[in-house]
Amino acid sequence: QVQLVESGGGLVQAGMSLSLSCVASGLTFSTYNMGWIRQAPGKEREFVTAIRWSGRNSYYADSVKGRFTISRDDAKNTVYLQMNSLKPEDTAVYYCVATTSWGGLSGRLNWDYWGQGTQVTVSS
Repeated sequence: QVQLVESGGGLVQAGMSLSLSCVASGLTFSTYNMGWIRQAPGKEREFVTAIRWSGRNSYYADSVKGRFTISRDDAKNTVYLQMNSLKPEDTAVYYCVATTSWGGLSGRLNWDYWGQGTQVTVSS
């Protein structure tokens, strides 16, 4: 079965960096578009970023553009999220997601597979 396992979350101070990883199994990783969705306490899920299966196109929420970078390593079945200049409002559970959909990825909340999530807490 498909599994997406996130790691790298934690507690950091504002302005610092954190890197998340997501290892996928049970799917042909190179054919999947990958992304990150987050959910803060008491708030709705929010699209953060996504990358096409080819790695040629990536998409970002306005709130993270210029600070976050998504990348993928198909040889390792892994997608990464590098988060720089973190802000308290970035505090959330971050979910790794996957889909083979050919539709738009920017802002997408409907994904085929979800990981369990990893907590990111940014203190002020």
